[in-house]
Amino acid sequence: MSVKRITAAGVVFCMCLQLLCACGEKQAEGTDKICAGVAYYNQSDTFLNQLIDSLKEYLHDYEKEGYETTMLIRDAAGSQRTQNDQVKELIDAGCNVLCVNLVDRSDPSEIIDLARDNDVPIIFFNREPVAEDMLQWDRLYYVGAAAEQSGIMQGELAVELIRSRPQTDRNRDGKIQYVVLEGEAGHQDAIIRTENVVNTLKSNEIEIEKLSYGIANWNRAQAENRMLQMISQHQSKIELVLANNDDMALGAIDAYEKLNYTESALPLFLGIDGTREGLEAVIEGKLAGTVYNDKEGQAEAMAKIAVAAVSGEGMEKIEFDKDRCIYLPYFKVTKEMAEDMLREKDQP
Repeated sequence: MSVKRITAAGVVFCMCLQLLCACGEKQAEGTDKICAGVAYYNQSDTFLNQLIDSLKEYLHDYEKEGYETTMLIRDAAGSQRTQNDQVKELIDAGCNVLCVNLVDRSDPSEIIDLARDNDVPIIFFNREPVAEDMLQWDRLYYVGAAAEQSGIMQGELAVELIRSRPQTDRNRDGKIQYVVLEGEAGHQDAIIRTENVVNTLKSNEIEIEKLSYGIANWNRAQAENRMLQMISQHQSKIELVLANNDDMALGAIDAYEKLNYTESALPLFLGIDGTREGLEAVIEGKLAGTVYNDKEGQAEAMAKIAVAAVSGEGMEKIEFDKDRCIYLPYFKVTKEMAEDMLREKDQP
């Protein structure tokens, strides 16, 4: 082989080597292609559907900054085993960040192992893993809200309404007879919300008497059925319905409407989440009030973390409340606020 050919071959080899090194450096720094895999516990959850819609919008906004974004969504239909399989599918499909709303918050180990083995960061949302599981890897994040705050605020709303509406105590026995619609048996947020709303009523010297409770799994139709059962048992004795979310509060209202109760015979209904349907019910006067769970704020935080985790840029600018966790505050919603909020949401 001639000297010229040897030299040419050497130059080509060096150029290829430089290109390979450059690719390696670019991968180490990150990528501008964000493929988010979203796995959530059940598509029947109105709040989560609206949160995921917001996440899609916030991720899409990053395209203005030069990022390419895609989102794949999987519904586990209440099965942790199904969700584990879906996370594997999302990773195999090329997702480079995961947003996971666990079916069982106490059982994330298989999902964490899958993600860690493939170096795909996870943003858990809405259902917080236990603290020990969050320590398994330094690429695990959580975005949500403090359930205790929502229960306290729902209790404060109830106190304000009961004091301003003496007619709430229909039987005039000096006590408010109430029932609770709980989200899920053993679910951390459901337990905390219920405990704190009741404790807030008691600490404000509102005399209360618990008549019954029903597990409705955050679901409107199930809540209607549970409420119909409680009405058949207690008739017009129920003066206050405390629901762990808006969907269940609306299900309780559906039950009374189905039975054609007059307005004067209705109890107070209170929810949590501030879904569009919940806000509309507050405006209509059907729902006495709700506590807003900032889905837009949570979606924005998730999008920021996703982009930073994949691109390798901007994580230092994100303010975490504690080790890689962000908690958005709740706030109480009255009729006037609900009108303003919906008006703002409907603006183009």
